[in-house]
Amino acid sequence: MRKVGIVGIGQSRFGIRSDASLRELSFEAAKASLDDAGIPLDDVQAMVVSVASDELSYALQPSAQVVDYLGFNPKPSFRVEGACASGSMAVRTGWMTVASGLADLVIVVGAEKMTEVSTAAVTDVLGRAGDFMWEYPFGMTFPGYYALIARAHMAKYGTTEEQLSMVAVKNHHYGALNPYAHMRKEISLDKAMSSFTVADPLKLYDCCLISDGAAAIVLASDKLAGSLSKKPVWISGLGLGTDTISLSDRRDITTLDATVEAARQAYDMAGIGPKDIDVAVVHDCFTIAEIAAYEDLGFCAKGEGGKLIEEKRTYIGGDIPVNVDGGLKSKGHPIGATGVAMAAEIAKQLRGEADPGRQVENARIGLSHNVGGNGQHAAVHVFQVD
Repeated sequence: MRKVGIVGIGQSRFGIRSDASLRELSFEAAKASLDDAGIPLDDVQAMVVSVASDELSYALQPSAQVVDYLGFNPKPSFRVEGACASGSMAVRTGWMTVASGLADLVIVVGAEKMTEVSTAAVTDVLGRAGDFMWEYPFGMTFPGYYALIARAHMAKYGTTEEQLSMVAVKNHHYGALNPYAHMRKEISLDKAMSSFTVADPLKLYDCCLISDGAAAIVLASDKLAGSLSKKPVWISGLGLGTDTISLSDRRDITTLDATVEAARQAYDMAGIGPKDIDVAVVHDCFTIAEIAAYEDLGFCAKGEGGKLIEEKRTYIGGDIPVNVDGGLKSKGHPIGATGVAMAAEIAKQLRGEADPGRQVENARIGLSHNVGGNGQHAAVHVFQVD
């Protein structure tokens, strides 16, 4: 297989984007990525699109809207889906297309338009990403799923509500520095702790935002990457794990086995270990998810994730800076765009181009972690620069 590098990155502003449709958001991100790579769309040979939900986009083929609006017809293009991990599935598919030799230049576009329906409707749609037969009909929602995970983690390891809130404080701190973030404001620990309960023990600031947005990356084969970018960001490891559709069937709900398996694959492929990671973005749809990810990715021992954030070891200057773009918590979570935006963020960090106050100095190896559903899928990617 050929080496594959990221040579262009682009992202729309995340938020309540009443000024733009799904296809217009996709155009913003795609144009920015092509401009960054310094190539016209005509040079691109294939496109992979990630739009997670038909219902939120009011279309059975939302990817066709994107492809048509970008003017990519009649070239090869298709859509991939893996719930909230759809974006990373698209990155993986784009990588495979280039690595296999089917194309030398591929654009990956992830987008979602979520704010045109009510919060209740979005919660209902996302709830169906769990077990539609045995959990959803009995009232399970994603805040409910992660509340169960949080309570189990607290009971087993002594994790506290204050430690959960510390994740929110960190991610809002960095999100305030990110011009593309949905919620650009700092919050205090007291504010996070005193916010209203959504699903006990999860409070308002423990939950990610419902957002609109898009992201795009341009992937190139090794024979082209060097001529298109002074600093290509190589995708050196890919991992993908799965688990049961039902949370009640899991071995241990304080661990996402899909993440553990995906991380093992990605580390083995890249020939590195968790201690080699300089910067990471992880799937913090809820604050407990970030704490569990610390453990499942090997950044700390099982049960010590709460201590890692309490000691600020996941801030810049700590052992492993995590979600210094604001994460899903502050940056936002337009579900089809998230995994692609994660790849773009790590590429920006490794190129040394992140915003002041959130650039990890001398970062050479980065990691993204993207979860689909409540752990039915998990994708872990490792990125490196020469």
